Amino acid sequence: MKILELTVRGFRSLKDITWKPGDLNVVIGPNGSGKSSLLRVLELISVSARGGLGKYVQAHGGIDPLLWDGKAKEISWRLTCSPVESWRNTERNSLTYATVLAQVGASSTYRVERELLGNYYRVKTRERDDPFKLLDRDGKWANIFDENEHGFVAPEESLPEDETLLSLAAGPFSHNGHIPPYRRELAAWSVYQDLHVNQDSPIRQAVVTRHEKRVDPDGQNLISVLHTLYTGDREFKQEINAAMTAAFGDDFEEIVFPPAADQRIQLRVRWKSLKREQSAADLSDGTLRFLFLLTVLASPDPAPLIAIDEPETGLHPSMLPVVAEYAVDAAQRSQVVLTTHSPQLLDAFKDHTPTTTVALWQDGQTVLKMLEKEALGEWLKEYSLGSLFKTGELEGFA
Repeated sequence: MKILELTVRGFRSLKDITWKPGDLNVVIGPNGSGKSSLLRVLELISVSARGGLGKYVQAHGGIDPLLWDGKAKEISWRLTCSPVESWRNTERNSLTYATVLAQVGASSTYRVERELLGNYYRVKTRERDDPFKLLDRDGKWANIFDENEHGFVAPEESLPEDETLLSLAAGPFSHNGHIPPYRRELAAWSVYQDLHVNQDSPIRQAVVTRHEKRVDPDGQNLISVLHTLYTGDREFKQEINAAMTAAFGDDFEEIVFPPAADQRIQLRVRWKSLKREQSAADLSDGTLRFLFLLTVLASPDPAPLIAIDEPETGLHPSMLPVVAEYAVDAAQRSQVVLTTHSPQLLDAFKDHTPTTTVALWQDGQTVLKMLEKEALGEWLKEYSLGSLFKTGELEGFA
């Protein structure tokens, strides 16, 4: 399930934007232009589907810091996605999800004011303007519909004001079979913005063995995921080994996971030139970040959407072609969004030009502009994406 169109109003620097991403996306723009706000709203939408919206807003200091310029009174999004995999043969099952979070008075609290999940394709076969609805909410009144559009009213006392109806309506007893898989896809989006690799971070410590296949948004379960996939999936192991060899040369041998105390395992890298394996505690920040990117992008069971803020951070430029190659491959299984300031990373895409979005700061708000593929294609016959970025030509196109 991929984003076809996203409209956001009133969130951080996103006063009013509409974005139509492709399968593989890069978002560029100067510091402070709003690239991180775009990733944050993707995170917000995903959290709202998981049922963690209240805690998320509270962790950010309430609704007020999330509102555009302190002037907006609500945050809204309208998300149109392609059908989930099992529905891919039926266009009629693409869904639009619209939500409004309204500030309560001048306080830091909010309530879910409006919410609708529906299918607008079916409107074409009807003499009506509203969509075929799966769920509909207006304040404390909420309706969940079955596949024949028969409504089931949710009791007011069962509906918390700070959580979405979608997160509550997708249990095993949902009246509509489309809602649970849609919620699962949305909740599974992975947005990576703050990877901590300092010496005392969990990512460097021995961990209790757990069967995990996806890296958490904070990246701190990397060792568990890498252990699960590297030791249990031969193709994944070959991919990681090939990437590490491409980055570090023939001195790389393999990754090992020796036992530690209390049923824990360690991450160690074995080099041909060293007798002793190098532990995660001793690996450079760049090596850990590289392993993190490889694990996320090469996963055989990736998140439906993978968004990574500035993947070039801490990496030697020679690693960026490997990252680009794996991002291209991942975009065949997931929707991939990368924000970047790196001309080298842009150059590394070569024959696979990503959908390019320029974030600009204009009149106190973020403006997103998509580069026309035809015009960009003509320039790419003579220049690389990175060289156009360095000269400012890409922003000029926008």
